Amino acid sequence: MGFVGGKEFEILGTRLRNSLLHCSRIRRTLALYVKFTILIFAFALTACSFRPSQKPVVEYGYEVVHTYPHDPSAFTEGLFFLDGFLYESTGQEGQSSVRKVRLETGEIVQKHDLPAQYFGEGIVNWKQRLIQLTYKTEVGFVYDLASFGVERQFQYPGEGWAMTQDGKRIIMSDGTSELRFWDPETLKELGRITVTDESYPVKNVNELEWIKDEIYANVWTTDRIIRIDPDSGKVVGRIDLSGLLSPEDRIGGQTDVLNGIAYDAKLDRIFVTGKKWPKLFEIRLVKSAPAR
Repeated sequence: MGFVGGKEFEILGTRLRNSLLHCSRIRRTLALYVKFTILIFAFALTACSFRPSQKPVVEYGYEVVHTYPHDPSAFTEGLFFLDGFLYESTGQEGQSSVRKVRLETGEIVQKHDLPAQYFGEGIVNWKQRLIQLTYKTEVGFVYDLASFGVERQFQYPGEGWAMTQDGKRIIMSDGTSELRFWDPETLKELGRITVTDESYPVKNVNELEWIKDEIYANVWTTDRIIRIDPDSGKVVGRIDLSGLLSPEDRIGGQTDVLNGIAYDAKLDRIFVTGKKWPKLFEIRLVKSAPAR
């Protein structure tokens, strides 16, 4: 093995300096990358800290203002108030109907029975028509509001549960956490929202009512009504109606769940009832004290 000459030392020295210079550049690049990552992370934390928090859901109880008689055989599916009368739809095959009811006495002043194969569901008025859903048959009916004469049928996909309207659109529930918006003339879908309570989807959204720019909805099998923001689908209020119908008014094997909301906009009155309940109630909402 021979000795390394001056030329070789010069070449080795050049390579060593280049290697050290390359390593120095890598260290500087890594340092800049780390600083940049830390800045991005800090910015994200700052942005999150300034994000406006969702308003807390308001809890309500109730006061009973007035109690009215209600047909205890009526399996209530839809309910609304118009020109001094209640309009109600009832369900179950062979027992489904649309009816006009005198509020003060519970008297049925007009009635149309559905064919026995249909399980009647929610109703809504639009201009001089009354529109009704059915449960699983994907068929709806359009009636003349004055005579209850059938004008036509229409179809829609999925189950039909309930309807209301905001003056521009029909709002329809199908038992899921979604609400559909329909064109009231064509009955074609315009869009949907998902109902969420503190980011969690709410299933079994049932009977609907439009009250002061919010959607009020029964939640099936519960004693709760939720108030829904129609733009976002977020629940903004919960109404606990536990104990509304007394144990003395319940008949075992017959009396069913809370269902049915109607609103008298002129006198600012809210009415609620249930499936096969003997009473219908006018209620006033009372804010619950915040939990400590």
